[in-house]
Amino acid sequence: MTQLSINTTQNVIINFTAASVGERIGAYVLDFLIKTAYIIVVFYIFFYTLNLNLIIEQLDRWSQMAIYMMFFLPVVFYSLVQESLLEGQTLGKKLVKIKVVKIDGYQAGFGDYLIRWLFRLIDITMASGIIGLVCMVVNKKVQRLGDISAGTAVITLKNKVTINSTILEELEEEYKPKYPLVIKLSDNDARIIKETFHSAVKNADYVILNKLTAKIEQVTGIKNDLGSTREFIQTILKDYNYYTQNM
Repeated sequence: MTQLSINTTQNVIINFTAASVGERIGAYVLDFLIKTAYIIVVFYIFFYTLNLNLIIEQLDRWSQMAIYMMFFLPVVFYSLVQESLLEGQTLGKKLVKIKVVKIDGYQAGFGDYLIRWLFRLIDITMASGIIGLVCMVVNKKVQRLGDISAGTAVITLKNKVTINSTILEELEEEYKPKYPLVIKLSDNDARIIKETFHSAVKNADYVILNKLTAKIEQVTGIKNDLGSTREFIQTILKDYNYYTQNM
């Protein structure tokens, strides 16, 4: 397994395991089967059962093309739409348990998924996928051209993790949250905060703790009324987990 180290903007190194070439091919095959199943179902229902082809044959060529495109657009935009909606995953990636992430540690956005989708023409369509395959094999982060251009990588989610390596915090049974505005944070924000916090505490880096506190205040609108930056950040993490687990 190739280890992928992501350096966040807070200069915290987060280690992931890059998805193997086999896992990525497996996800692609599953997605291909899903798209094929869609095409078969559409063809059977509309062109065999409902005899829509008889109506289409009476239309002009451009109208025919427009109707065919309407039916098959979900196949064309399959990966772009699903990765955007499922935060870096398609159904195939979900089944194989891999995910697209940004190299800088942040959640990839629509623009990143769009770049990856556009480069599929080179990586996958041209030369029957040989270009993308060779690129992943020789690239130490197992990236294809679309990943390199978008600044993304694909990681595996199969790692065995403990609570200390996740965004979760152990909560007392009767825990009462203090800051409702923590819901402005995303899972990725909470993960980066936790990684940065533990690194700063370990190194007794109070400058980073102060900067992290200021950043949390700026993003959420919460003010540190606890005095201690350490206690404040711990409360933020616990409150985030409380609200996200009970929403």
